[in-house]
Order: sequence, then C-alpha cells, then structure tokens
Amino acid sequence: MKFNWGTGVVIAFGLFMTFILYFVMKVQTNSAYDNELVEKDYYKQEKFVDENMAKEANLKLLPSPVVIKKVEEGIQVLFPEEFNPTEIKGKVSLYRPSNQKLDSEITISLTNSHLLIPKSSLVGGLWDIMIDFEYQDKAYLKKETIYF
Repeated sequence: MKFNWGTGVVIAFGLFMTFILYFVMKVQTNSAYDNELVEKDYYKQEKFVDENMAKEANLKLLPSPVVIKKVEEGIQVLFPEEFNPTEIKGKVSLYRPSNQKLDSEITISLTNSHLLIPKSSLVGGLWDIMIDFEYQDKAYLKKETIYF
C-alpha cells in the first residue's frame, strides 16, 4: 500500500476522533466532573415562576426592606422592624453553585427581627441565598447572591 496525502488525512482524522472520544468518556465516567443541576426537580420548579414573581413584588411593597449582610459572625438577615418576629414563618435556602453537597435550608424561627447564619456552617465563596417567608398570610421572597 502506498502512503500518500489522502491516507495521512484519514489517519489524522481517525486519531483526532479517538482523542476526542477518550476525553468525552473520561468526563462522563469520572465523578470529579460531576454535571449537576441547581435543583434536582428543576423542571417542576418552573410551575412556581409566577408565584415567585408575585412574592418578590410583595417584597418591594414593604415599608422597609429585608436586608442580607455579611457580618463577622456569619451572614445576618434583617427583617423589617415593623414585623412581629414570632409571626414570621418560612425558610432560608443556601445554595452553593460550585458544590451541591454544601446546600442547606434553615427554618425561620425568630425572637427578634434578625436571623444569624453562623460562620461555622458556611464555607468561603459564592452563595445564592433565597428567603421564602410568610407574615400575616402574605408571602414574600428575597433572592441575593453574596460572596462570603
């Protein structure tokens, strides 16, 4: 068999395909390259988009805002002073975009107008915080991204 430029192109193309397939298989089988979604039931969450938009609109109508701030002890969530803290019910969801295993939820149970998420339960980096709460049968939702 004579080796010419056509044979060389076919061999090069075959080697390139093998190279690409090797890396595709490596990424699919290695757990270090975990391809995870933000939510396990991501498509079911789509049903709640309108409801969440209404909750966010309710939040904008509050006389004073819900504030999320970084403090030395951790992350502090300040609810409006006008609210009776014992009537605030809901949850705070902490999402870590880089690692789903660090995600957590905290049930809101207050005696004063602020909630402290301790530094010991957080790893440094980017956090998506979602506060979904009710006060006097009205629902509110606050989303914020914070670097801790």
